[in-house]
Amino acid sequence: MPFSSLGLRAEVVQAVTDLGYTSPSAIQAAAIPALLEGRDIIAQSHTGTGKTAAFALPMLTQLELTERQPKLQGLVLTPTRELAIQVARAITRYGRHLDVHAFAVYGGQSYSWQRKRLEAGVSIVVCTPGRALDLHERGTLILSDVRHVVLDEADEMLRMGFIEDVETILAATPAERQTALFSATMPAPVQKLAERFLRNPQAVNLRNDTMTVEQVTQRYHVVGESSKRAALARLLEVEDVRSALCFTRTRVGAAELADDMSTRGFSAEALHGDLSQDAREAVLSRFRRGQTTLLVATDVAARGLDIPHVSHVFNFDFPDKVEDYVHRIGRTARAGQAGTAISLVGPHEQSRISDVGFSTRR
Repeated sequence: MPFSSLGLRAEVVQAVTDLGYTSPSAIQAAAIPALLEGRDIIAQSHTGTGKTAAFALPMLTQLELTERQPKLQGLVLTPTRELAIQVARAITRYGRHLDVHAFAVYGGQSYSWQRKRLEAGVSIVVCTPGRALDLHERGTLILSDVRHVVLDEADEMLRMGFIEDVETILAATPAERQTALFSATMPAPVQKLAERFLRNPQAVNLRNDTMTVEQVTQRYHVVGESSKRAALARLLEVEDVRSALCFTRTRVGAAELADDMSTRGFSAEALHGDLSQDAREAVLSRFRRGQTTLLVATDVAARGLDIPHVSHVFNFDFPDKVEDYVHRIGRTARAGQAGTAISLVGPHEQSRISDVGFSTRR
């Protein structure tokens, strides 16, 4: 099935074609027609399935384009600034032939710059809930003309404590808006959010009882805590690692591990919440360009990073929750590619392996 058969604007189809995509992914094929029909949707799928295009392409198709100053018609809420940046860039690429530019709004940016950009007029804003609510309360983010709302990774927004902010923002948008909710998991608070704010939504569940993508080869090694660094170094030597993400539990742990791997001769850098936004973007830029092979990160990097070619994911510290494991290893095997996820598990953590195996049906 080609994109041209879905009812999208010709300019949007051309943009997708320019990017090298020939046919929609499963979630795109399911979600796009429903959204073009004006339906609200609840979409549950694992990461790396093309969900950004699933909501961005119909949103761009349904925009009311005008030569006058554009009004805000599309609002996308994301849990992290990294995801906001990624989604805004993707929407802008898809909207290039319509001359539509999405604007990413998040904490750490200048309020005056955000105010000037919003006052100049923008059709689509992608933002984190806290900054969106702040700007709305200041009278800078005007929501009265919003026609399309997307809640991207709703379960993560719940985990980060943003649900109340999301509810306040949704309540400030027109009741007749179209709402799309995307979430890898559906905990009770997210279900209640959907029941309150979505109108007769169509369910799009493509997980087929498997939370992780089939192209990810998953392995684990039981290693004593004092031996983990040596074990990671050995794996980096014997595996065909082109680019790798390595997850630690703490910011200090990420910095120390990156320093240790650099001392051992590997090209490694750390990414964590103590870095400024400029520093984070510089680290990510070097990783994307291949100047850094190993990116050691806290879970701030588990969601929404625009890193398409990660060959390996290492869990240096095994996560506490199955959902975090799923989102971590979803950083590899993107867009149908193969990938490898390797976990270093302490003797006291072995019981979690069975939890992951059961929950992911692997």
